[in-house]
Amino acid sequence: MSMSAWRVAAMRRLYRVAWRGLQLRAAVWLQRSDGVKCALTHGGEVLLVHHTYGRRDTWYLPGGRVRRSETPLQGAAREMEEELGLRELHFEVVGTFETRLDRIAVRLTFVHAELVQRPRLRVDPVEIGAAQWWVLDALPAPLGSEERALIRMLR
Repeated sequence: MSMSAWRVAAMRRLYRVAWRGLQLRAAVWLQRSDGVKCALTHGGEVLLVHHTYGRRDTWYLPGGRVRRSETPLQGAAREMEEELGLRELHFEVVGTFETRLDRIAVRLTFVHAELVQRPRLRVDPVEIGAAQWWVLDALPAPLGSEERALIRMLR
């Protein structure tokens, strides 16, 4: 069931306000969050997304926050289903790092899934502005601050 254009626009505005709120909270309350970045690859390509909040012109690996009740692999599976409509992905953990993403302290788990065939995406129009496959040797600009280093880890 698809959302009407006005509802998508309203929800995108709410996401932008929430994103600003998270950044403000991170500046005042120094608590770390758990997050996940997901490298979905097919052959020599990787899937990157534009978010509808934050730096909307920047390409990122899909991912998001890991809930308290989840492991990083469970969080990755949930995020990929919510953002891209993908299920039954088989992730492996590449590494876990302490970092700052847009001023927010994060314990970031980087996971990877090599896909046998390129899946049909069901992109969440509220959270994801665009999703596109890119050749690993010809990545777009601008990329998120950590994306190039994470993608290098796949090689």
